[in-house]
Amino acid sequence: MPHPILSKQAFIIDMDGVIYHGNKLLPGVTEFVAHLQATGKRYLFLTNSSERSPRELAQKLERLGVRVPAEHFYTSALATALFLQNQSPGCSVYAIGEAGLLNALYEAGLTMNDVNPDYVVIGEAKSYNYDTITKAIRLVQGGARLIGTNPDTTGPTEAGLVPACGSLLAPVELATGAKAYFLGKPNPLMMRSALKRLETRREDTAIIGDRMDTDILAGIESEIDTVLVLTGVTAEADIPRYPYRPRWVASGVAELMGL
Repeated sequence: MPHPILSKQAFIIDMDGVIYHGNKLLPGVTEFVAHLQATGKRYLFLTNSSERSPRELAQKLERLGVRVPAEHFYTSALATALFLQNQSPGCSVYAIGEAGLLNALYEAGLTMNDVNPDYVVIGEAKSYNYDTITKAIRLVQGGARLIGTNPDTTGPTEAGLVPACGSLLAPVELATGAKAYFLGKPNPLMMRSALKRLETRREDTAIIGDRMDTDILAGIESEIDTVLVLTGVTAEADIPRYPYRPRWVASGVAELMGL
């Protein structure tokens, strides 16, 4: 029997640990997306990962057998670029990240600067190394403000957990004493951007995620009903450690579909 959450009109859905692990689609996802599309629900895949652009995420899902147009994706990279564009139009940044972050910054009219940037921006990056982190530390010491795309310390893959933005950024905070401002979940700015894109009210919306410290907290702070799925980072035994609780807990998307 389908879950009562499916009566909502709009859905904000995390990706890693909810939809897939790395390149492995999780059970029930095909049926869930087909249901959203067939019933005319509003939906947005909202990921704290800053590596890929919406088009790349759409292509990844299509390779896994699920076709979703690129306009249904929103990332922490886009949230970061929008924040900087609003705060300081045309500012310059030193960025450590992948194409998804760099493209978002360029498209927001920001310029790259590794000498005296206004901001140091750090996201997930395979190019992360001793030299890039040393450069970031010196630029922050020189007055650049520190921005992180998201506070996640780890991310799930089919092979296990990997370090995410929060872990990669920590050495810069420790070495400089600066505290980063994070734009990804649970920052309410990202949730408000999602609701605007969906053109929906929070009362009619649910967020489905796998992390208590980002997805569920983001929903609670934005007064959006929450569903924690146990296919990602947070295990059922972890839930009592938090001072807040999700509205619902499910083993995975397959349970929401009654599979």
